[in-house]
Amino acid sequence: MRSNGTAKELEARRRLAVERVEDGWSQREVAAFLGVHPVTVAKWMARFRAKGDAGLVAKPTPGRPRFLTADQEKQVLGWLADPPTKYGFRTDLWTARRVAELIRTRLQVEFHPHYLRDWLKKRNYTPQKPARRAKQQNPAEIDRWVKDDWPRVQKKSRRTTPTSS
Repeated sequence: MRSNGTAKELEARRRLAVERVEDGWSQREVAAFLGVHPVTVAKWMARFRAKGDAGLVAKPTPGRPRFLTADQEKQVLGWLADPPTKYGFRTDLWTARRVAELIRTRLQVEFHPHYLRDWLKKRNYTPQKPARRAKQQNPAEIDRWVKDDWPRVQKKSRRTTPTSS
């Protein structure tokens, strides 16, 4: 398991361990001082003896490289401010699949839509779906129904509901 700290901090810790051992401290004392296992100090010393300073050099941070650069991320998030129809999609609904397609065609970077959904969520973009409304909806008729008919429907449902005793 990797210790906490940046690569440079861990390198400084290894160099301090070697320095203390060369100053006459025992490997066990150095391990206790640094809060590591004595075997760890022994490994650091063995690498130092075999390779010199090169054996203590910071290693690159493990992990997969980023899919997009910071500039590309800004570009993608900028696209989301525009309607999808501007980019050739039929409707004004952004989906993870559409964003993935746009990234693939414009930036030549492959994203799986499921991964992209998480990526967008981490950047405070949540799934959005417009409310479905009938095209022939009449607001005045809805208001009349809510005022006149809805109370009648509610009264009927109360009458048919059995009462508990």
